[in-house]
Amino acid sequence: MTDKTTSPDTTPATEEAAPPFDLNMHAARLLMREPFFAAISRRVNKRATTAVPTAGVTVTKDGQFELVYNPDFMGKLEDGHKLGVLKHEFYHLIFEHVTGTRFAHFRDLDASERKLHNIGMDLAINSHLQGELPEQCCMPGAGPFAEYEPFLSAEQYIALLREKQDDGEGEGNGDGGEGDGDEGGEGSGDSGDGQFDDHDGWGQGGDAASQVAAERLKDTIRKAAEEADRSRTWGSVSSSVREDIRKALRSYVDWKKVLRYFIKTSQRANKSSTVRRLNRRYPRIHSGSKVNRQAKIAISIDQSGSVDDVMLSAFYAELDKLATLAEFTVVPFDTEVAEDHVYVWKKGERRKAERVRYGGTDFNPPTEYVNSRGFDGHIVLTDLCAPKPVSSRCQRMWMTTRYYAERPYFQTNEMIVAIDTEGA
Repeated sequence: MTDKTTSPDTTPATEEAAPPFDLNMHAARLLMREPFFAAISRRVNKRATTAVPTAGVTVTKDGQFELVYNPDFMGKLEDGHKLGVLKHEFYHLIFEHVTGTRFAHFRDLDASERKLHNIGMDLAINSHLQGELPEQCCMPGAGPFAEYEPFLSAEQYIALLREKQDDGEGEGNGDGGEGDGDEGGEGSGDSGDGQFDDHDGWGQGGDAASQVAAERLKDTIRKAAEEADRSRTWGSVSSSVREDIRKALRSYVDWKKVLRYFIKTSQRANKSSTVRRLNRRYPRIHSGSKVNRQAKIAISIDQSGSVDDVMLSAFYAELDKLATLAEFTVVPFDTEVAEDHVYVWKKGERRKAERVRYGGTDFNPPTEYVNSRGFDGHIVLTDLCAPKPVSSRCQRMWMTTRYYAERPYFQTNEMIVAIDTEGA
């Protein structure tokens, strides 16, 4: 009989390593009672990395938003603090610290001035997160910032910090704040230098990418506000912040820069053989190749009766300038493509607005026309008053007026840009 108290294998069992913390698996649960922040979270990519000490949000070079986080740091936080960190990062987007014109020259500041901006931005955010963050975070009315009242703007906190610095009371930073992160984002870590976050990577994508991100952010916040309204609760978002959000949604971005950026990011390489260039792998055996970068862009223009002449004039005026960057294929349409009026707007040409159709609207014909002809990018000028079309095989962007951008007939994750028609 075998002794049940004795194991035939006396090798001690080793503890199996716990899997790393995956924020994607926890975000929905953490934001269950925060419909506004939850809607933003779904539209922000999340990536685990040990290159940042805690977490940060940034704009990538293609104008996308990304939240990077250290899985060891996030995994050790209690749920309330995890939620607070998430909301802190999203507030950087909501307050336009990453994309707004107020801090457009942040990277050009010297190190001391950047530190003041870092702390000022975080104090403005953390006023709305009292009791929700780890103890080391900068907080108005507490620690080295005990004399600062809450709910001021970032600019007001920066002015107070600068005044304190000029009076020789310190460098505008306190003890126990969070430290720096990198990866081009806003990070937070326990560096002990009193700095809550480091935002040195902001703006690395360039002005054009920031314009794309600003338009995408506005669309993201608009959709998040709509979801919060439908759920009849904004969670912990205060009424003052809600009003600021609604005001921001009414502002314009430079849609012309967005258009130019779209053109440049749609370019691809076209290769052709040439005997004048040696083939690196097989010199003097095969011809070399020459690469010409050329964007093949389709401009589908909604010619239905509901698209007014003011919108057409504004769009054509900008296309006149964009013709200095690349040539376009103009595709007029209503319920079908007016193929006898499709033409190539060659680089350097100037053209006037024209109307060739007055019918209804169907987005499938121009999409199928572009899909079958190998275009690199597709821009659609329209009032969005038709059902959602079939998928596009290339990058597609929608352009319309502010009125129609706020009242789209269908929902899409593709970019919708509101154009300013006042000067048309």
